[in-house]
Amino acid sequence: MEGEFLPNHLLKIIEKGECITTEFKKAKKNLPLSLFESVCAMLNRNGGHIFLGLEDDGTTLGVYKDYIKQMKKDFVNQCNNPEKLFPTAHLDIKEYIYEDKHILYIYVYESSDVHKTANKIFDRNQDGDFDITTNTTLISNLYIRKSSTYIEKKYFHTLQ
Repeated sequence: MEGEFLPNHLLKIIEKGECITTEFKKAKKNLPLSLFESVCAMLNRNGGHIFLGLEDDGTTLGVYKDYIKQMKKDFVNQCNNPEKLFPTAHLDIKEYIYEDKHILYIYVYESSDVHKTANKIFDRNQDGDFDITTNTTLISNLYIRKSSTYIEKKYFHTLQ
């Protein structure tokens, strides 16, 4: 079997289960339809970890090896497509072996921007992604949180 085995720090994340910063998605041959809702929500919240090839309860299904190369290519292309994700984001997708099956892993950073997918704004709460596009209060809170986080980081950095 080719590929790296899942590192211990990622094993620990899987063992803890889904939460605000961890999402499991089934994916055998294609990227899940809801993948970019999770990517967008995590970019808009605290960042996080997405594992493709796992059930919601953490059961390993795996991804079909023959489809991995195309799935990785599709993911990178969609991350750089402003019609799919705006603003675009530079994210990496890695292949690992876990429980003798191939899975894909995506680390999503916390962004200073407010992101949209399919022209909708998503935010993360517990282990779910929620469309907040029509909720002006939640959108306002998101922009305030983003701007204050960015300003604090920028201001703190200049003090060092």
